[in-house]
Amino acid sequence: MAKEAENIRYVVRNRKARHDYEIKNTFEAGIELRGSEVKSLREGKVNLSDAYAEVDQNQVILKNMHISPYKMAQEKLDPYRPRRLLLHKREIYKLFVQTQQRGMTLIPLSIYFKGKVAKVELALAVGRKKYDKRQAIAEAEAERKIGRALRKDVQD
Repeated sequence: MAKEAENIRYVVRNRKARHDYEIKNTFEAGIELRGSEVKSLREGKVNLSDAYAEVDQNQVILKNMHISPYKMAQEKLDPYRPRRLLLHKREIYKLFVQTQQRGMTLIPLSIYFKGKVAKVELALAVGRKKYDKRQAIAEAEAERKIGRALRKDVQD
């Protein structure tokens, strides 16, 4: 029997991350949230632009992610507070070993709801230099030109 497709609804995507970093591997993790943060996420009031994750004392912590306070909330939480990510021990160890390598970092690519549970897509990535970014842009433009040429030939 095939599994039913999970209902996935994206809240926010970090599009700049794919430009600034070369993605090596991705992981899915749950996010430990408090109270009204879930409602703010559902409204899409989150910013991932400068967010990153660190492995600290056998847990992964997401830092510098901004979740705007929910306007109807009783308790006011710090919008930039560190949030723990929920991963298996072997995944945490694997991330710890890989982030110890020079230049490797953990960045969030997207936040989404899988059913009723908030998840974050983490990427193990290496920062790109300026010339690498230019090269990536040139390659993407070349692929677009090839695609246009192929579509034009098919139409003729």
